[in-house]
Amino acid sequence: MPSRRFVVFAAIAANVAIAATKFAAASATGSSAMRAEAIHSLVDIGNGILLLIGLRRSGRPADREHPFGHGLELYFWSFLAAILIFAVGGGMSLYEGIAHLRRPAAIESAFWGYLVIAAAAVFEGTSWTFAVRGLHSVSKGRRLWKVVRWSKDPSRFLVLFEDSAALAGLAVAAVGLFLSERTGNARWDGVASLVIGAILCSVALFLALDSRNLLIGETADPATVRSIRKIVESDPATVRSGEPLTMHLGPRGVLVNLDVQFRRGLSAGELEKAVDRLESRIRKAHPEVERIFLEARSLGGAPAVRSSAPTA
Repeated sequence: MPSRRFVVFAAIAANVAIAATKFAAASATGSSAMRAEAIHSLVDIGNGILLLIGLRRSGRPADREHPFGHGLELYFWSFLAAILIFAVGGGMSLYEGIAHLRRPAAIESAFWGYLVIAAAAVFEGTSWTFAVRGLHSVSKGRRLWKVVRWSKDPSRFLVLFEDSAALAGLAVAAVGLFLSERTGNARWDGVASLVIGAILCSVALFLALDSRNLLIGETADPATVRSIRKIVESDPATVRSGEPLTMHLGPRGVLVNLDVQFRRGLSAGELEKAVDRLESRIRKAHPEVERIFLEARSLGGAPAVRSSAPTA
């Protein structure tokens, strides 16, 4: 099962090799699309480094200033990575495309361009495979697109989107190189750069919006929310519960707020045992739940707020 850091390291290693070969091919062929792809690989290296920083800093324990831990910091660094893709990757690719359309230059030694694209596709495909395996390891039997949709771990889905965009960009670069060579019109290479830029900007916007949602406090997976409510309402001591209010404190940390109404006649001791039982069952079913705030109500009685966190 590939770990989060292994997936990121694999992506960085692949992109270092890819960037070097792409810059060499861009120099040999004069292709703007190949140059755009080389810049894209440099950006991906930077993104990997940002994710590693985010993983390290988000793993720090809770302290007085950050009582809920530092898990949300990973979302900040993934947001920076999305901005980097948009501003540098997408922006430079669009610039290269426009410049090549205004001043088209003939493609030289196209063979080397095709050779590098093929080699880069192998590297990117390997990194993409590791990213997919990483997501499958936490899929719990769900379809991959659902895992991507509800994943709260940018270190897994950001790498997958980067590699997918890279593979699409390589295909576009190959088509642009082929059309420029066959037609003798170098503007096709510039068009390919524009398409690559559009792909990168689209991916960056999606990742930025997803990171934004996580930063401002996104709810847990709906299946998790339904399961928590089912656990609460199936307990013999409860009458009903409100909709659980959840928020991700990081990729593996969930905050749960519960409003539970218990049956009439429970003693203080019985109420205490019921609350402990509910917390234990919720954490057993969902280990990602870090903190539970429970407002316990007994029919006809006053509410009592109970909060808990895992013991060290």
